[in-house]
Parts: sequence; C-alpha cells; structure tokens
Amino acid sequence: MTVNQHGKMPDLVVYLPDRDWLVLMEAASSHGPVDAKRHGELSVLFEDASPGLVYISCFPDRREMRKYLHRIAWETDVWCADDPTHLIHFDGERFLGPYE
Repeated sequence: MTVNQHGKMPDLVVYLPDRDWLVLMEAASSHGPVDAKRHGELSVLFEDASPGLVYISCFPDRREMRKYLHRIAWETDVWCADDPTHLIHFDGERFLGPYE
C-alpha cells in the first residue's frame, strides 16, 4: 500500500499480521477522537489498503474520554491508558475488527 504523504496520518498504525488488520490509533487528548469526520478522512487515506481497518481513540483515562464521548464515531473503539487490558466498543455488529 502507498500512503499519500500529504494526508493526515493517525498517531500510530499497527499491523496485526495474524488477523490482517491495520489498527489506526489516535491520541484523542491532543487532536480529538476518531469522530465521523476523522473516520472518513482515515477511510480515504487508507482506501487502497488490503488489510481491514480498525479505528481506536486513545485516552489517558475515562474522565478525559467523557469530554469527547458525544463525538466518538460509531463502529470504532476506545482505549484508556488507566485500564490498558480493556477496550470500549461503540456499537456495530462486531466487538473488535474491521467493518466491510
């Protein structure tokens, strides 16, 4: 895959080869969460990627997440550093994974 160098890359991209997923992670407290607009931007930026895309907004804690709760896009996940072994899933038919 080739990424447009002028595009707005996420803060972190992780490839999970066993699942063939690209996990796109945003540090929400610095630039905001993956909201509907950002979800669309990332979808376009990675439209030529063959792995499935997973979108995650990252927060230091749930208190910080609450400030952005109304903006978090559906079919995305949230990770909080103060409880690192858990994810919060926002709706959809899957608990974690890319959507077709």
